[in-house]
Amino acid sequence: MRNRKSRLLIFTGDGKGKTTAALGMVLRASGHGMRSLILQFIKSSKSGEQTALKNLHGVEIIQTGRGFVPPPMDPAFPEHRQAAYQGLERAAEALRSRKYDLIILDEICTAMERGLISEDQIMGLIEASDEITCLVLTGRGATDRLIAKADTVTEMRSLKHGLHEGIPAQKGVEY
Repeated sequence: MRNRKSRLLIFTGDGKGKTTAALGMVLRASGHGMRSLILQFIKSSKSGEQTALKNLHGVEIIQTGRGFVPPPMDPAFPEHRQAAYQGLERAAEALRSRKYDLIILDEICTAMERGLISEDQIMGLIEASDEITCLVLTGRGATDRLIAKADTVTEMRSLKHGLHEGIPAQKGVEY
């Protein structure tokens, strides 16, 4: 039996569709008049979803990331780590505000996997989320501990991807 009052969902794995699944939940929540926040922990450039979501009632999207994460030895790595910490602070503020019914922490698992934040920091956010309707974590590398805490976990598995066939990222498909 779980001890949480709210829902915790995780979309993880090496396949395409983790953010897309979470954004589908935002679309559904907006249709019910619910308020949603999307915090993007890795992404830093304008995307189709940003433009579309600005027109959706009750939805806020904030990018805290700096883009593709370099290796830890790269001089730019500390800037990415600082951006992830700022994302954690914004997530904690959002949870305390109780202003949102749905909070998406997009690519937070990837930020953890790449060493920008720790599993314990994510667990702290989960513990603080008791009063919101739904918290969604996305990104590759969800740990066993995070998965055990969630009530719903979906693993996106890549069977085939156009990028591996030499097809470049395409507007409206990958971004």
